[in-house]
Amino acid sequence: MEIAKVIVDVPVRSTDRPFDYLIPDSLKLWIEVGSRVAVPFGHRTVQGFVVSLESGETGTVSGMKPIQEVLDLLPPLSPELVELGDWMSQRYACRRISALQAMLPTALKGKAERLITLGDAADEGDSTADELFPMFLETDEEENRISEFVGRHGEVSMKLLTRTFPQAAETVKFMLRRGVLAESQSIKDKMGKKKLKAVDLAIGLSAARESLAGFPARSARQKEVLSFLIDMEAMLPMPMKDILSILQVTAGTVKALEDKGFIEISEIEVYRDPYRGRDFKPSTPLPLTKEQEAVYNRIAATVDEQRHEVFLLHGVTGSGKTEIYLQCIQRCVDQGRQAVVLVPEIALTPQMVERFKGRFGSGVAVMHSRLSVGERYDEWRKIREGKASVAVGARSAVFAPFMSLGLIIMDEEHESSYKQEENPKYHARDVAVRRAEQGGAAVILGSATPSLESYHAARSQSDIHFSPVLLHMPSRALGNELPKVHVTDMREELKEGNRSMFSRRLHTALESRLERGEQTVLLLNRRGFSTFVMCRSCGYVAGCPDCDISLTYHSRSDNLRCHYCGHAEPAPKLCPECGSEHIRFFGTGTQRVEEELGKLFPGIRVIRMDVDTTTEKGSHEKLLNQFRDKKADVLLGTQMVAKGLDFPDVTLVGVITADSALNLPDFRAAEKTFQLLTQVAGRAGRHQLPGEVVVQSYTPEHYSIVHASGHDYHSFVREELKHRRELHYPPYCRLILVTLSHEQLPVLLRLAENYALNLQGKARQLRWFGSLDKLSSDALDLLGPVASPLPRLKGRYRFQCIIKWRGSIDAIGLAREVAEELEDSVRDTGLQISLDVDPQMLM
Repeated sequence: MEIAKVIVDVPVRSTDRPFDYLIPDSLKLWIEVGSRVAVPFGHRTVQGFVVSLESGETGTVSGMKPIQEVLDLLPPLSPELVELGDWMSQRYACRRISALQAMLPTALKGKAERLITLGDAADEGDSTADELFPMFLETDEEENRISEFVGRHGEVSMKLLTRTFPQAAETVKFMLRRGVLAESQSIKDKMGKKKLKAVDLAIGLSAARESLAGFPARSARQKEVLSFLIDMEAMLPMPMKDILSILQVTAGTVKALEDKGFIEISEIEVYRDPYRGRDFKPSTPLPLTKEQEAVYNRIAATVDEQRHEVFLLHGVTGSGKTEIYLQCIQRCVDQGRQAVVLVPEIALTPQMVERFKGRFGSGVAVMHSRLSVGERYDEWRKIREGKASVAVGARSAVFAPFMSLGLIIMDEEHESSYKQEENPKYHARDVAVRRAEQGGAAVILGSATPSLESYHAARSQSDIHFSPVLLHMPSRALGNELPKVHVTDMREELKEGNRSMFSRRLHTALESRLERGEQTVLLLNRRGFSTFVMCRSCGYVAGCPDCDISLTYHSRSDNLRCHYCGHAEPAPKLCPECGSEHIRFFGTGTQRVEEELGKLFPGIRVIRMDVDTTTEKGSHEKLLNQFRDKKADVLLGTQMVAKGLDFPDVTLVGVITADSALNLPDFRAAEKTFQLLTQVAGRAGRHQLPGEVVVQSYTPEHYSIVHASGHDYHSFVREELKHRRELHYPPYCRLILVTLSHEQLPVLLRLAENYALNLQGKARQLRWFGSLDKLSSDALDLLGPVASPLPRLKGRYRFQCIIKWRGSIDAIGLAREVAEELEDSVRDTGLQISLDVDPQMLM
């Protein structure tokens, strides 16, 4: 007897293990490791994933429940992805089902649905029913309508039945008890395959031509349709909607031809292609510079040998990293293998897609959040069915279901968006390295400003799991110089009477670009009109009722909005505390900068790109196309304008406030500031025209700003690593952020202290607990518990602990064990504990 071990879709601690199910004879040929199945679990049907197959003796399987159905013809997960999910569960302290679900498109995250069909008693007369249930004598007519409705559809969901007969709850229950109706459960996906009615010839081509002469005059439109189908024979079957649109005929005309036997109408499956109708200009490989050629040859040798190796490609902005990627992918594809290209969501611009589509055509599948659920599902299916050899997408594309993966490329590898902030909290870089290791694939991590963890690992070669080969490209591919960066001290501007948000240098530079017809990119990493609203009479600041954070004012909607929980309310005209009219808006957001530009430069054309202006599908591409077509002078936005953009006429980049991230309570604040400034500076002067960058700052002496202005990555790294070593932060140790939340502050404080004491006690027993100051290779330290930097979110108070450790100790397992024990001891109190391994944000 064959047994399938199944991880069920019930994400709680007690079910985080495989359950045994019997494989029915009818399903034995269909079930593999990675298959998605529907299984009985308690009194319900749930979705699950087969993680292994075993043989069992007849005696051991007695009473074992069988698998009900296989949900996919092809397993959505390969055995390698199942193994990867197990690794993720241990590495990121998450449930195995959460790791497996993260690998699938939203469309396949099915849920059990109650289905109603006609029961065995539907056709049998129930002579005693009227006597036993006299109160239902008046429901015969309603029963007949319900029976007729269910019979016509074969099976209907309970949701549809109750919506169709909203007042018939008791009648439906009565019919279920008597067996007139029967109830079952089935797993239904959120999205199915898209199908269209299509028309094809039902007779041979010569017979169809002969038939044209026999059409009477009154059937001229039918004759026109048949003649059209004969002419388009090479493109049949053709969607009916196209025929109706082209010939301007009705569906009845086409149906009449089917009734006469000339054509057949059937349903065909079509892919939802987000780029349907788009023509991508084919591109050919560009000649490589000496720097590029040396890097390409080193990577190509590894791809040819089909072995696992990780490369850290440190190339300045404009050095031609993308061309290296393209040629390495071509090398991989020529060998019959596949490639994945990971790009930060905000850098996955239409320009980036165009480069890959232009080089590899329809063999590219694109996966990002701006696609609809159906489009993402169909792009995923293209990969699984072997219709694509290259996947380009954000972090989740690392799970693309390729069967022979040869290369994974991670552009802008330093980006914090590669770390998922929801469960499972995986980092795409580490997952990519692990997945490439499974299949003997090469990995390229590319950046102009590599993360300190990656750079230190490459220089020291001290990490046995992650020691990339460091490759350099210090020059721009076109030979042009990096743009000159001017840092303006906004404190001096204020002393000299300039109260504008634009320094005199930036104002002058903007004027000269407008006169010359050149373009400008302005960065302000804060959306909205103002950062907070305050009463100047009493000091009241408008705050979110559910979060300890001030509300941001948005001028177009004239409301205040919380950017964490989504709470919104009208902007006050009077102070809610004292009734004063002296309500003022403080701080600067992108909306306010846009308004100020219009006042200072009448007639200026500004495109604003932030979360508020790019919510609609296609808006991102539309705005960038307008800027590329020079329908705007200034592209103003948040960090989404800092990466992935390449416009030949952009000669000026302005950073409104360079200090916005420096004051955050995060040890990576200086690194993120340096990276953002370096990246946005790289948007200027990428082609023939020279570039200029103006950085406005209130702390221009800070080393991250000083080194960014000189494009000096190595000097920044030396200084930043010195601080990290002194304070014992990554890359000199690893971190786990433990966040505990509860609706009651006193309860939370007590439980957070319990967690810290229990962790310290267990670590001491294992002789792990000690200071990282000592030279011991194995050490663990604990900071906290303290209130989180955002102490209340969505109505819940938050405390956090930070675990620092180095060496081979199992700190992740220890943190998870203590968390689960605490949750078990205070079950049903509302405590929530979140573990974030290697966090990118400490907020």
